[in-house]
Amino acid sequence: EGTRPLGIGEGGWKVIGPSGCPYDEGSPVPAAMDRETISIAIESFRDAARRAREAGFRIVEIHAAHGYLIHEFFSPLSNHRKDEYGGSFENRIRFLLEVVEAVRSVWPAELPLFLRLSVTDWVDGGWTVDDSVRLCRILKKRGEVDLVDCSSGGNDPRQRPEIHPGYHVPFAARIKREAGILTGVVGLIHGADFAEAIVANGQADVVVLGRAMLDDPMWPLHAARELKAEWVKWPVQYERGNIF
Repeated sequence: EGTRPLGIGEGGWKVIGPSGCPYDEGSPVPAAMDRETISIAIESFRDAARRAREAGFRIVEIHAAHGYLIHEFFSPLSNHRKDEYGGSFENRIRFLLEVVEAVRSVWPAELPLFLRLSVTDWVDGGWTVDDSVRLCRILKKRGEVDLVDCSSGGNDPRQRPEIHPGYHVPFAARIKREAGILTGVVGLIHGADFAEAIVANGQADVVVLGRAMLDDPMWPLHAARELKAEWVKWPVQYERGNIF
């Protein structure tokens, strides 16, 4: 009910982060992670990837966006550490790189590993598109991540995103062009023609759908029909609906 944080007595829990910086006024103050806690978190990412593999998943995506833990480490807005995990760009991305390395160690080389990235914080003094290009060049050189899924924001309530259909497309195109790594893109992409144009024009390699799929779970089949794709196999339970 509402959006306020839950206290410990209401079923909430103690929160952790790179620094003791609450998200906003009224949010819980996280305990700054020590090196042991950081190591445990990295191992938890590794274990999650191993379980995903054992469960039969074919793609894993590491969530390094929207104010979640990895994003909190690389953004200067939320990382005020003075050790090897804070301060410089190289130190702030250390946790991300160590998580990627841990996940890749248990994820088969022939299966894709995606990384969702908030390409900008949309806040002065925060993480920028230039920072993302720099990071993605490092990821490309390391060869552990196959595709960067480009999103933005979520780490600071002062953010002022410039929202419109496809507003992340220029970010994905720039990272693809300047870092030489495959990119995915999200952000108010609803129409099949729009999605097709993004891929056909080389602005991104994949369009990732969220709210469009909530609105229409059969979106891919409807898009394939609209774009006159051939040899599209409908699930047997639904094929009688393929009549329009």
